[in-house]
Amino acid sequence: MPDAERLQKVLAAAGIGSRRACEELIDAGRVTVGGKIATLGDKVDAETAEIHVDGERVVTNTDLVYLAMNKPRGVVSTMDDERGRAALADYLDRVPQRVFHVGRLDADSEGLLLLTNDGAIAHRLTHPSFGVAKTYLCEVPGPVRRGLGKQLMSGVELDDGPARADGFRVVDSIPGRVLVEVVIHEGRNHIVRRLLAECGYPVTRLVRTAIGPIRLGDLKPGRTRRLNRGEIAALFKAVA
Repeated sequence: MPDAERLQKVLAAAGIGSRRACEELIDAGRVTVGGKIATLGDKVDAETAEIHVDGERVVTNTDLVYLAMNKPRGVVSTMDDERGRAALADYLDRVPQRVFHVGRLDADSEGLLLLTNDGAIAHRLTHPSFGVAKTYLCEVPGPVRRGLGKQLMSGVELDDGPARADGFRVVDSIPGRVLVEVVIHEGRNHIVRRLLAECGYPVTRLVRTAIGPIRLGDLKPGRTRRLNRGEIAALFKAVA
């Protein structure tokens, strides 16, 4: 491998620790490369090697980026919009790499989007066979009848086939409005809005708060942040 470097150097560059600390991890048998326990002296290509430390994937290709974004309401989930509407690229001027969004949120919805230039993990995160759950906060007219959660999780017949939620709970309630949390792994268009509307509760506001292990947290609308090493490892584990 003409681009191969010593494993401890690659791990140190990925932020695992000093070279000496990385050597100790390798010597303790805590590092695998391509599924095999690594040894001191091993060389790897940082751009292509599949490396795990204590069972967690470490991304060593420094060209790959993984971002969380809080998409504001009214912004379309495309990089550019031919109709001149606000689009994702309008908020990415500080991101030097060319990235693409993982999945979508309709213009009237807001909250967490993931952006990356890693096509492999983007495919896994959006493919239904991996079943990555997404969590939404939805504002609906109140009060909510008892048994709504059971109905959603048992399954609701929609125009394009049955759908069901993986989780449901009431978060907050004020006269006339209720905030509910819906967890679902399906990716059909407007699936959460359609599920709740079919049950008699049209959604007036929808915020995605989590995609698998990644949470929106206190990220402000229109802002992005880089995922930390632990979050990236958790993403890889979620689609393993």
